[in-house]
Amino acid sequence: MTTFHLFIIGDEILSGRRQDKHFAHMLETLKARGHKIAAAYYLPDDADVLAETFKRSLNAGYQVISCGGIGATPDDHTRQAFANALGLPLSLHPEAAERITSRFAEAAYPYRIQMAYFPEGCQLIPNPVNQVAGCYFKSHYLLPGFPSMAWPMLDWILDEHYIDASPETTLSFIMLNAREGELIGKMQSFTQRYPNIAFSSLPSYGNSQHPEPHVEFSITAEATLAVEAMAYLKECLHTVSNIKK
Repeated sequence: MTTFHLFIIGDEILSGRRQDKHFAHMLETLKARGHKIAAAYYLPDDADVLAETFKRSLNAGYQVISCGGIGATPDDHTRQAFANALGLPLSLHPEAAERITSRFAEAAYPYRIQMAYFPEGCQLIPNPVNQVAGCYFKSHYLLPGFPSMAWPMLDWILDEHYIDASPETTLSFIMLNAREGELIGKMQSFTQRYPNIAFSSLPSYGNSQHPEPHVEFSITAEATLAVEAMAYLKECLHTVSNIKK
C-alpha cells in the first residue's frame, strides 16, 4: 500500500466557480488499487503558496499527486513553483516540445510550447488526450486540472510506478441509544490494542434510517485483521444486543 497526498490547485475551486471532481475519483481509483489518500489540500493559484507547499512535501518525502496549474496562461504557476521548491530552473524538455509541435504544428508557438518547460531532470507523464505532457520528479506528479486528462494520466502513473495491493476492508456497526462520551474508555482500549487500524466513531441524534440516537463505529484494515479487530471492538463495547448491521 502506498499513501498519497493530493494537491488540487485553482482559484476557481476555492471561489466556488468550479466544483472539484478530482478527490472523489482519485480516492476511488487509489482504494481499488490498494492505496490511500493521507491528506488532500485545496491550493490557490499563488506562486509563493505553491512553492512553500511543495517544499514541505518534498522535505517530508511525500508521494504527491498535483492537479492543476500546469498550463500556459498567466494564472498557471505550478511548474514554476515546483521548480522553485526544488531549487532548479525551468528548461525546455525536448520530448515534451516534440509532442506539442507534432500535435499543434505552427500553432504551438508562441504559447503552447511554454507547457514543455519543466524543472530540470523531470520525466514526462504522457497525456493521451492532447499530447501536452505532465511531469514527475521525486515522487511528485504534476497533472493538468482537466479531469478528462488527469484521470488517465493517474492510471499511467499507477501502472508504471506502483504495485497494486489488496484493497482494505471497512467494517461498520451501529450502537443504538448510545452516548459516545460514555464509551471513550472502551474505545481507547481498542485503539491501544490496534494502534495502526483506522478507527472512527460517528454519533447521531437520529436519522431516517435509525430515528433513535446512535453511534456508528467503523474500522478499516486488511480483511482478516478487520474481522478480528471488529470482534474485539464489539467485545470492548459490550453492545452485541444493540448492534445493527
